[in-house]
Amino acid sequence: MRKHILSLMSLFTVIALLSSCGAQRKDGGYSSGSTSSSVSNSGPSASQWRNGVKGSWVLNSVTRQDIPQSYTIKNIFDEAPVDCFIGSIWNLPTGNYRGSISFNAAGTLCADGAVRTIVWSIFNPKDGGEPEFQFKKLYAGDKAANVTTGYRLGLMFADGQTLTMKMPVPLDNGSTGYLIFNFSKQAN
Repeated sequence: MRKHILSLMSLFTVIALLSSCGAQRKDGGYSSGSTSSSVSNSGPSASQWRNGVKGSWVLNSVTRQDIPQSYTIKNIFDEAPVDCFIGSIWNLPTGNYRGSISFNAAGTLCADGAVRTIVWSIFNPKDGGEPEFQFKKLYAGDKAANVTTGYRLGLMFADGQTLTMKMPVPLDNGSTGYLIFNFSKQAN
């Protein structure tokens, strides 16, 4: 009897550990399924995503999904060309959620060494949509409450070592393509 109880407790422990390991979703993200305040049928909750994205991340690559190669994307986040973000470090701490993006790319339009202060959070839509990563850029003297513009990215995957987000890009033909942001956890 004791062996059965220990086996059952071990099984429950393994299940609890596997289900608590951050936010993971490998579908396309940006689905319009319904969510609840805890776990939705189609993906993790906002709090699970928050735990999955916190930390320091290196942006390794930005790829295109449903965007023709001939289509020109001049800049992203009203900041700089996509190439200037490659190698940038996104510091997303918990607490007050005041983080930063540190630029490391050299180039004509890149600001190598610049650090952009951001305030980030996970947006949890009330209409049943999927949670999204959102951030606002803060300049010297700005208070987050006074900044009314920001950016949202769809959350695709986070497992503690990799993070994938996608940004919608409206195309000239009326359709939408996406930029896929591929991050890896920064080594300490």
